[in-house]
Amino acid sequence: MQTPPLDSDAVLWSADPEARPLIVMLHGYGSDERDLFALRERMPDPYAIASVRAPLAPPFPLDGYSWYPIEGLKSRDPELVTAAAVRLIEWLDDAAASAPAVVLVGFSQGGAVALQAMRLAPERFDAVVNLSGYAAGGDLPGDAALAERRPPVFWGRGSADEVIPAAAIAHTTDWLPGHSELVGRIYPGLAHAVSAAELDDLAVFLRGRLAPRA
Repeated sequence: MQTPPLDSDAVLWSADPEARPLIVMLHGYGSDERDLFALRERMPDPYAIASVRAPLAPPFPLDGYSWYPIEGLKSRDPELVTAAAVRLIEWLDDAAASAPAVVLVGFSQGGAVALQAMRLAPERFDAVVNLSGYAAGGDLPGDAALAERRPPVFWGRGSADEVIPAAAIAHTTDWLPGHSELVGRIYPGLAHAVSAAELDDLAVFLRGRLAPRA
């Protein structure tokens, strides 16, 4: 299947990104751009926030949008994760090419796409936040450069999360330390969600990592 471009008219902006570091938020499966945008008050000032809408509609009867298809929450095709990441980078290059720094913050599917975009363009992103997501399998041409550059990555997940398969968690646990400066947190009792404690940790992580590129 073909992944369509992102809808620029659906993006929610907190401020003009022209001269500000930019946080791009990527929602999860069956949600939309309003979901993570509601967390903008928890993000550090004075950064611009852009919350984007995924390009696909999930199957009936689910509402919202998805970054790539999931069959029974078990089938996750790395090529389709890559296709979504390509569309994200295309949108970013068109909408915020002059932002002095870019950080991706993704939840679940959005976290997988954020990590995949970092793998496609290691030089493009200053940090990535993976909330209850995972790293897709397979190899990409940018992986070697990523392992050398090692950008900061925050990975937070709940100990009671039963949505992301154990194999995907195991792969991410093995893969991320060799390709990033990893900050990892596991939140006891948390299911497939984001907690107040996780948002506090995220704010600390972002404050130290949104300086403009050298």
